[in-house]
Amino acid sequence: ALIELKRYEEAITHFDRALSLKPDSEAWSNKGATLNELKKHEEAITHFDRALSLQPDYAEAWSNKGIALNELKRSVEAIAHYERALSLRSDYAEAWSNKGAALHGLKRFEEAITHFERAISLKPDYAEGWSNKGIALNELKRYEEAIAHFDRALSLKPDYAEALSNKGATLIELKRYEEAITHFDRVLSLKPDYAEGWSNKGIALNELKRYEEAIAHYERALSLKPEIDWAHGELLHAKMKICSWDHYQDEVNQLSSKVHAYQKVTQPFPLLALSDDALLHQKASEIYVQDRHPINTALGPIPKLAKKEKIRIGYFSADFRNHAVSFLAAELFEIHDRSRFEIYAFSLLKASPGDQMNLRLRKGFDKFVDVDNLSDLEIAQLARKLEIDIAIDLSGLTQHCRTEIFSYRAAPIQVNWLGYPGSIGVNFIDYIVADKTIIPKSHQQFYTEKVAHLPDTYMVDDSQRISSYRAFTKVECGLPENVFIFCCLNNGYKYNELVLNAWSKILLAVKNSILWISENNEAFKANVVVEFERRGIDSSRIIFAQRVELMADHLARYALADLFLDTHPYNAHSTAIDALKMGIPVLTLMGQSFASRVAASLLNAIGLPELIANTQEEYEALAIELAQNPQKLADIKQTLVNNRLTKPLFNTPLFTKNLEALYLKMHERYQQDLEPDHISID
Repeated sequence: ALIELKRYEEAITHFDRALSLKPDSEAWSNKGATLNELKKHEEAITHFDRALSLQPDYAEAWSNKGIALNELKRSVEAIAHYERALSLRSDYAEAWSNKGAALHGLKRFEEAITHFERAISLKPDYAEGWSNKGIALNELKRYEEAIAHFDRALSLKPDYAEALSNKGATLIELKRYEEAITHFDRVLSLKPDYAEGWSNKGIALNELKRYEEAIAHYERALSLKPEIDWAHGELLHAKMKICSWDHYQDEVNQLSSKVHAYQKVTQPFPLLALSDDALLHQKASEIYVQDRHPINTALGPIPKLAKKEKIRIGYFSADFRNHAVSFLAAELFEIHDRSRFEIYAFSLLKASPGDQMNLRLRKGFDKFVDVDNLSDLEIAQLARKLEIDIAIDLSGLTQHCRTEIFSYRAAPIQVNWLGYPGSIGVNFIDYIVADKTIIPKSHQQFYTEKVAHLPDTYMVDDSQRISSYRAFTKVECGLPENVFIFCCLNNGYKYNELVLNAWSKILLAVKNSILWISENNEAFKANVVVEFERRGIDSSRIIFAQRVELMADHLARYALADLFLDTHPYNAHSTAIDALKMGIPVLTLMGQSFASRVAASLLNAIGLPELIANTQEEYEALAIELAQNPQKLADIKQTLVNNRLTKPLFNTPLFTKNLEALYLKMHERYQQDLEPDHISID
């Protein structure tokens, strides 16, 4: 009775009294089940063992011990215990469902589903069985079926908070964010202390760009359950998007300490903008991927592929649409040497109808495969069937990534390139494509992958991506005449206290100047102005660039700027290419991590190393000098114009040739049965 009321500590005192009067197997098992509820799984196991020593054929004790083992991530042992329970009681629906949950934990989703189905067939009103099957269907991207199963569970148990929450999570996958929020609201009305419900609602609010509400929900989740997986990082990333920096450094330090202690506090991506520590980035990736996407042997070892007339390259991405990755790489896909390579696209996310970039890309690949409706296992199977030699992950650990595909070993050679500026942290990704500015030899230790060095820069550009002929005026962009225009069109989460400190010193020194930045969102605009005013900069000197629909127009308006000021530790990447393409010098502060060295890589490739600062003081001094010395800035701009057609940065055919040379080296090592190793094209 006390267990039903969730008064577990009181229940234990009663079981202890019962055991003092009559130490039978049922009391030992019941106390063990209560200890499971209190997350005291090791202690629970000792109680189940006592129960089983008294009654070896006690099916419930075998199953309950399995639950404890599964919670301790000892899934294989848990399965053996569930099987023992089922050998004693083949009609034990809960044991079938529990074994299904353990199989789910091992990512054997199809097998898990058959077990949940067996549980439901034995007990049709078993709400937990319906919900568990829904969770497995969700993992297989069978979202509508998953929702139907959650609905069935809820018809049987209307106050089933976990099923409501799981349905909400599936609605997030379907981008039905408002519906998801209504489900999380119902969850929280039933279970106000359900931390996962608060966190999941925060995720939906974040997707709707309702950042301040999302922050409040993440904070509530963490107040209820401080150890909730990944929520600390989600919270801090949402704060960064709106320049909410109260206790910023303390929070970053706490987050870093927890990552070094191998705690599941943040997904890797938010950390790129919070720290310049490449080792920290690597650890965050290791923690996340080993928890979410460990090596999976379900498909067995990949067969050795014979050498074919053409090497088959598979590019895997959720961004084959109007997205920065495709804006940069579209021409590369088109001009690959078809006498040596066959080029496949595995599109992980359906593009919007009429998406012009998607239409172009479908013509640019030899084979364009829509796989958004397939499970990760099915995509890996398809890649094996197509005998892809080299699989290129263009998403890394960004939004919509499908790292699980590569955990099954989709291809003999698997490569991390372009989409994620850091290590993925697992040995099933063989190589990371970089250059010697981004990953010098002394930094290779911070990357789990072997480094494949390109000679100039790791970043490609599409020469067909040009500005429109529209001549923007300063008036229509809200810019004053006769002032020096610093600009930075980076995302808001790349801003921080140190960046604003530097920019404010620069603006205070260069009196007749303004800063032109992306508007990002309303909360960002309000907060960043306050931060500048705290540093003595009048709000009239901060001008916000509104979003324009056409990339060509976005490029054209760069002509109004005088100097691009980069962010640190997360540099301008595609935005730096945009500025340099339009003849605007980029001043960067180079750090120690991949994300903080990209702009330096681009500047070296265009022949302007003098714009790379190594300290914040050097960065500030150089910005002030360039603004106050028109001739020096004019000379740099002329060098940029001259180098535009002669240096490697915008030479897409040369880049393609070099990347293909890397692919050939990777493939040659594989054919010679050599392990992946650091390689370079000099």
